[in-house]
Amino acid sequence: MSKETFEQALAELETIVAKLEDDSVPLEEALKLFERGVRLSKRLKGQLAAVERRVEQLLAEAEEGEEPPTAPFAVEQDSA
Repeated sequence: MSKETFEQALAELETIVAKLEDDSVPLEEALKLFERGVRLSKRLKGQLAAVERRVEQLLAEAEEGEEPPTAPFAVEQDSA
């Protein structure tokens, strides 16, 4: 397992996406970048799912009588 943080992995994925959007990247390099991006994406998705489960667990353990609202995580998407 990689020791890079979630934020570092996300930043790398963003860099990869930007490079893939550049039409000047050679095909072989683009394929390698895409493969790395897929691996990062899967890892990040797994980390987010684990955090979501932990938050739900914490909410379930809230003081008796309190009913904190629970809802699925929604990742905000930039509309730009």
